[in-house]
Amino acid sequence: MREAPHAEFWKDIKPIDKVFKEGSLPEVYASKIAEGDPRYWVPISETVSSKPVWISPAKNMWADVLMSSGPGLVSRHYHPHPIWAYTISGKWAYLEHEWTATAGDFVYETPGESHTLVCYDSPEPMKVFFVVSGPLMWLDDQGNTVGHYDVFDYIAAARAHYASNGIGADYVDTLIR
Repeated sequence: MREAPHAEFWKDIKPIDKVFKEGSLPEVYASKIAEGDPRYWVPISETVSSKPVWISPAKNMWADVLMSSGPGLVSRHYHPHPIWAYTISGKWAYLEHEWTATAGDFVYETPGESHTLVCYDSPEPMKVFFVVSGPLMWLDDQGNTVGHYDVFDYIAAARAHYASNGIGADYVDTLIR
C-alpha cells in the first residue's frame, strides 16, 4: 500500500479515477527485487542464477536480477539487440573489456557485441539488474554460434524451476506483460 502523505505539497491531489485503458494490464510492482526467498532464483549456469521481475514475450524481452554468490561464469554470448545493466552489489565484468562493474555502475551493451560474462569472488554476492532485449546467442571458444536463449527459453526454465520447488509454474504468468 502506498504511504500516506504528511506535509508534502501534493497531499491534497486526488488520484486519477480511471487509471488503465480498457484491455491494459496493471503494472508489475516488486519490492526488494534482489532479496527474498531463494526459491525464486532460477539457475542459469552452475554458478549463476536469475530472478525474473518482468517478462514480455511480445517484445522478446525480460528484466531480471542476475546473481552469483562467488566466482561465476554465465556464458560466452552475442546479442543482436541492446542490453541494460545496473550493478546492485558484488563485482562482474566481460573478459573482452577493460572495466569491472561494482555497486552503482551502469552498463549499456550495444547490439552486435560478443563477450564472456564473469563474476568475481567478492565479500558481497554479484547482483545485477538486467533488461535483456532479444535473444542471446551462445558462442563457442572461437565465437561461433552454438545455440540461443530467448524469452521463450527463459519462460520455460522459470516455469520448470517454479514447478519443481513448490512456487508453481503459473507464478511466471504474474510477471508477463
